[in-house]
Amino acid sequence: MTLIPLARIDSSMIDRVGGKAAGLGEMIRAGERVPDGFCLTVESYQSGQLPEKELIDAYERLGGGRVAVRSSATAEDLPDASFAGQQDTYLNVEGAGPLIDAVRRCWDSLHTERAVAYRATAGIDEAAMAVVVQRMIDPAVAGVLFTANPITGCRTEMVVDAAPGLGTAIVDGTVVPDHHVIGHRAPAVPNGDGCLGKEQLEALRDAGRRLQKHFGSPQDVEWAIDADGTLWLLQSRPITTLFPAPPDTGDMRLYLEVGHLQGMLRPATPMGVSLLKAGGGLWFKAAGATIDPRDPMPRMVPIGGRLYFDLTDFIRNKAMRKRLRTSLEVYGPRVQGAVERVMDDPRFAPRRGLPFRVGSAVRMTLRLTGPAIFGIARSLARPDAARARAYRGLEEIRRSITPPPASATPAERLRWVIEDSHKAVMGVDMMGIVWPLVTGMLVGVVPSGLLDGVATDEELDVVLGGMPNNVTTEMDLALWKVAVNAREHRDLFLTTPPRELAARYREGRLPDIGMASFLDRYGMRAAAEIDVGMPRWAEDPSPLFATIANYLRVDDPAQAPDRRFEQAAQRAEKMVETLSRRARRARPVRGRLAAFLMRRSRRLTGLREIGKFAWLPALQAARRELLLIGDDLVTRGLLERAEDIMFLDLFEAQAVVHGGADHRGLIAERRTAYERELRRSAVPGALLSDGTDVEALAPRGPVEDGVLIGMAGAAGRATGRARVIRDPSGAHIEPGEILVAPTTDPGWTPLFMTTAGLVTETGSPVAHGPTVAREYGIPAVICVRDATHEIRTGQLITIDGSAGTVRIEKED
Repeated sequence: MTLIPLARIDSSMIDRVGGKAAGLGEMIRAGERVPDGFCLTVESYQSGQLPEKELIDAYERLGGGRVAVRSSATAEDLPDASFAGQQDTYLNVEGAGPLIDAVRRCWDSLHTERAVAYRATAGIDEAAMAVVVQRMIDPAVAGVLFTANPITGCRTEMVVDAAPGLGTAIVDGTVVPDHHVIGHRAPAVPNGDGCLGKEQLEALRDAGRRLQKHFGSPQDVEWAIDADGTLWLLQSRPITTLFPAPPDTGDMRLYLEVGHLQGMLRPATPMGVSLLKAGGGLWFKAAGATIDPRDPMPRMVPIGGRLYFDLTDFIRNKAMRKRLRTSLEVYGPRVQGAVERVMDDPRFAPRRGLPFRVGSAVRMTLRLTGPAIFGIARSLARPDAARARAYRGLEEIRRSITPPPASATPAERLRWVIEDSHKAVMGVDMMGIVWPLVTGMLVGVVPSGLLDGVATDEELDVVLGGMPNNVTTEMDLALWKVAVNAREHRDLFLTTPPRELAARYREGRLPDIGMASFLDRYGMRAAAEIDVGMPRWAEDPSPLFATIANYLRVDDPAQAPDRRFEQAAQRAEKMVETLSRRARRARPVRGRLAAFLMRRSRRLTGLREIGKFAWLPALQAARRELLLIGDDLVTRGLLERAEDIMFLDLFEAQAVVHGGADHRGLIAERRTAYERELRRSAVPGALLSDGTDVEALAPRGPVEDGVLIGMAGAAGRATGRARVIRDPSGAHIEPGEILVAPTTDPGWTPLFMTTAGLVTETGSPVAHGPTVAREYGIPAVICVRDATHEIRTGQLITIDGSAGTVRIEKED
């Protein structure tokens, strides 16, 4: 049957009738008032044969007259892709000829340039077109209802836009509608002399609540009210732009996104979150804290796959909230401002009680204070010995990671992952690494306070340039040496796709350029490397070959990364001498202390990356064991592929390994959600438990035309063509271009070596991106909201890393 009445359609038929018709059928089944009509299914579209006689007969049975002819693609009104406005609708169609013509034009609209581009962006390969034909409603007023606030994300608010006449004017943006924001349960209050009254708003709200309950998610609803005052529902589809809501705790909570501090905005896999918590729990337990083995870090909450910290109890503590403003400076001004707004919210008023267990705090203080004082003092007194001790600790951690033998069972492998994989790296002092690292971070920031009024921020940034002993910088320079080795085969590496080069490397069909030794040292690294679910470079070196191609495009010897790094180091040493003399003249005592600390900084601050670097071998080893477990579960028919184990947490994996639990349905659901979240381009920095993006509540201040405001990341100015990159894998960037990215982590930093500057949407002055930028002597502006959307590849931009601004230059 190619023609089906809407009343006989439900959501299970979406592959035949498309998203729009499936939604209409579900609304009818739920008892809602929907204009009568029918659906021409996809079989006719797929065969290219329009059953004209049957179509006209169905039209006449509908009563003839004016109808709406609406596209209903199979890739439309989906949970993660609305396709709003991508296919065509034709209103007031009357007569057999115009009806047939309108149906054919709906079919054609599946292949317009905008629809094809939308599907590509949404990751949808194929689609087919069904067509809905409905009786026309003559609306006195019409519009759109969102059962959650689409701007702020708040799930306790509905938004209604309304205008006289057809609702298409609102959807097309050709009128300024009446705008109403109403609570889910509070009395509806109309806005002045608009086209909707209190009763109509409440009827819309009630309908919205029913639809949200029926479909199980917030809905985007098109509606119309006719001259008799009857409410008609014309469409209901999921609101696809909402960021996933936090877990329901029954209380208003505030969550801060913390992944960007590690340069990670992409979602983490469930196993990645689970192992991160398990490893962190080992450290807290070793430090004296009492932990819950089921959730060792309960304040670390995954939302939409991102890592958020529950700050609620700290805000509600009168003493601690006073210190939050300073401690939150690392989050940048946008998140800091959002938290300050929340402090004025009566729902976050101070309460009695501390946000931590007193016993745990006392034990940790007693256990850590003595070693901290001794370790920091010893590192300051003998920095070279401290640095050597840290590197010995790094190698000792590597040696101590001994995975189970090849004969181990899956249960033995999983026990090792949970109990032993992180044991060495999560000791209190990490085998001598922690206190030299902490000392390096302290001496890197303390001089700025001592030199206040004596040195500028830009001069202090110069002091941190070309910092030796940074494992991430050393990695980038090592990759540059590999690229130098590849010059003899320049054409091969420039013209062959990175994935093909990686395949040839694995097959032993590439010239020896030193890649094997590089991967032996750094193969455990990757973009988003804190997630055990992410493939390592040792598994897929494609991103490295893409970066080597970028390096081979450097023609100017002065722009060679090793030369730039050396020059940054020379400028830093000169600046230390300059500031030391200036400070001693202005403030003899503080000046001498500042000079001492700056010189110690040059010997210790580079260690700030070594802690995470020490953790990576454990992650790599744990990943190998998990994939071996996954292989076994595939042979037992419990997983579809080995990588699926990354979409379970550790406890769920235990249930599969020990009890044969079948989680394949759960895995498929999580993988779909993960892939949907990979396409999300913006992540809230501060989120309330009702889904509100706190930053969205703040009014935007006045901005100069063509200037984007961010935060100073690394001093200096640069002008160049923008290169917008959202994923470093296989990224192409020309020497001298300015990298514009959502965020960056060590997996991105090889790209820094040929860029003129860096712009990111999130970040912190102490995060990887601006830290490495300072060391290379390139300017960086961070926390530029929507930078990857406001800036286009190829635009000429000027960035000022001291002022925190990006100017889009006007060109003739």
